[in-house]
Amino acid sequence: MLKTLKFNFILALTMAFSLQSFAQDTTEKATPIFKDGEAQIVEAFNSPEKWIHHDLWVETEFDTDGDGDLDRMHVSVTRPEQTDTEDLRLPIIYVTSPYFAGVAGDTPGIMWDVERELGGKSKQRTHPEVKRRAAQRPMISFSHIKKWLPRGYIVVHSSSPGTGYSDGAPTCGGPNESLAPKAVIDWLCGRAKGYTKRNGKKEVKAYWSTGKVGMTGTSYNGTLPLAAATTGVDGLEVIIPIAPNTSYYHYYRSNGLVRSPGGYLGEDIDVLYDFIHSGDEENRAHNNKVVRDTDMLNNMDRQSGDYSDWWAARDYLNQMDNMKAALLMSHGFNDWNVMPEHSYRIYKAAKDKGLPTQIYYHQNGHGGPPPISMMNKWFTKYLHGVDNGVDKEENKAYIVREYDDPSNPTAYKDYPNPNTQDIVLHLDAGGNTSGSLTLDKPNSETTESFVDDVSFSGEDLAKAKNSKNRLLYVTPKLQKDIHISGVPKLTITLSSSKPAANLSVWLVSLPWDDSASKITDNIITRGWADPKNHKSISKEEDLKPGKFYTVSFDLQPDDQIIKAGQQIGLMIFSSDKEFTIHPKPGTELTVELHNTTLTLPVVKGEDYYRKFVN
Repeated sequence: MLKTLKFNFILALTMAFSLQSFAQDTTEKATPIFKDGEAQIVEAFNSPEKWIHHDLWVETEFDTDGDGDLDRMHVSVTRPEQTDTEDLRLPIIYVTSPYFAGVAGDTPGIMWDVERELGGKSKQRTHPEVKRRAAQRPMISFSHIKKWLPRGYIVVHSSSPGTGYSDGAPTCGGPNESLAPKAVIDWLCGRAKGYTKRNGKKEVKAYWSTGKVGMTGTSYNGTLPLAAATTGVDGLEVIIPIAPNTSYYHYYRSNGLVRSPGGYLGEDIDVLYDFIHSGDEENRAHNNKVVRDTDMLNNMDRQSGDYSDWWAARDYLNQMDNMKAALLMSHGFNDWNVMPEHSYRIYKAAKDKGLPTQIYYHQNGHGGPPPISMMNKWFTKYLHGVDNGVDKEENKAYIVREYDDPSNPTAYKDYPNPNTQDIVLHLDAGGNTSGSLTLDKPNSETTESFVDDVSFSGEDLAKAKNSKNRLLYVTPKLQKDIHISGVPKLTITLSSSKPAANLSVWLVSLPWDDSASKITDNIITRGWADPKNHKSISKEEDLKPGKFYTVSFDLQPDDQIIKAGQQIGLMIFSSDKEFTIHPKPGTELTVELHNTTLTLPVVKGEDYYRKFVN
């Protein structure tokens, strides 16, 4: 009897310890946590000193540095310790960039000279060398790690071809910039090979990956997620590009015109190549000869500015057939570097394809991610598989109103606003001082002229009470706020005194406020075009002095509320000091007012506009 009691006691004690151990194992097992459709910070993942960091090189399917070996991309992984200690598998947030190892310095002569006549050749520029950032180990970046790893993600970074410790050559939109992140995603999904060393043979596996990958990044780093998505690679479930350059032609040209990105006068695609070329010094001479000094120099065409097959191959809108990743876009309406058309054109195409899409617009300049809650829901849905309904939301557009915090956007059913109607505005005489911009067609055939002079900035011209160097047409004072949402369009009939001329257009809110604290207070939107490309942006023709040509082109997309008491002004001028080539002053342009119209997308349409403006 005593022996039986003793045995039962030992058995009970053993079971108790086993249950206690099981309970401890259960409670200590770290897994992602979700609330309100968002991944939450998990304390077990939130110990940076326990995170695992390691580097590797993923083999691609191309050789762009000409050494006879397939290029390998440098990859950095940061993951929670539980991916080793508890055999935990997690989804990936992946960021790739050409910038991680440093860029060229801002030295004199690296930009193309813009002080020249249109169609003329520029003097050769300086080619800087990038000094690669030194480190004890080839660290890439810590961006996004603190934000996403504690929420149950592994964060992966890679350097683009020809940058940092990655093999290859930078191509600024060439096929290798799409195939490089594809190779990394293939490795994360077990379909490509990764190695512990750049030239090594020891393989490394992504055993901790679920095979679900999301990408994000800003500017060039936002372009590359789209580039990867256009390959249709399996495993890339969602991308969140922020202010991405989606077409190198639209970045460096505008409707046939050679036009610089804002803040970088004289930049072109080969300047960008030099800026990012931080790869191995031993490969640079080959890359420069093949890519920069042959392919780019023979095709970029700074003389005509025409669109070509070469530029078309660097336009991701033309490569979206295979894209299947969900898309959350982000952009600023006053981004004059990577202009808002870049995101709008891709958002529209993805929506037309039936992909899950949403767009976030703010009123500031370059950059600016969506609120973290919005990003979190998209990553949670498509990487963790939580059915939070983000793909079924009725509202597809979130727009930060002019004086609101970027974290508090206003929801709309779509962009442009579905309540928008295009109204057509006409020009009436007086443009050298202040002509009229009205719904009513002019009663007579009228022409007005202005003379190009790049010494005057766009701001100078918009503020001038009168000027022979621009034409300005304004609405009456607004009696109520007017909400513009969409893409304004100008159709203009003009002649030039010379065979070539710049054409620049600003839509402004007047009176101009010198003390304005908001970027939205004066400039509504802008546009540029080459009159020589009036038939096609792919083939220009010299203008016959005195002959009139009709040119139609879009201005940059916008969504802005113009306050009551303001006037909307259409300013037409020639050379834009901040953006275009600077020819010598003196070209005279003459506009046929009766054959020129501004199409303006206005919420509530013509009846509302006529009631409170006209």
